[in-house]
Amino acid sequence: MQPANQLANPIMNVNQAADYLGLAVSTLNKWRCYGDGPVFIKMGRSVRYRLEDLNDYVTCNKTESTSLYQ
Repeated sequence: MQPANQLANPIMNVNQAADYLGLAVSTLNKWRCYGDGPVFIKMGRSVRYRLEDLNDYVTCNKTESTSLYQ
């Protein structure tokens, strides 16, 4: 069994996920409320993010031009 800090697919809290993505914690909080942003895990009152889901979110939001958002 691997130690918790060496899991193949680590689970991060909101602060860690925001830091990983280079965003403010408030941005992730707003995205969750509006149904935007990466998928998350709700465990009781705690919110967690899987590294795989954060990477998938980044990959799915790649673009080559801002004109694609019109």
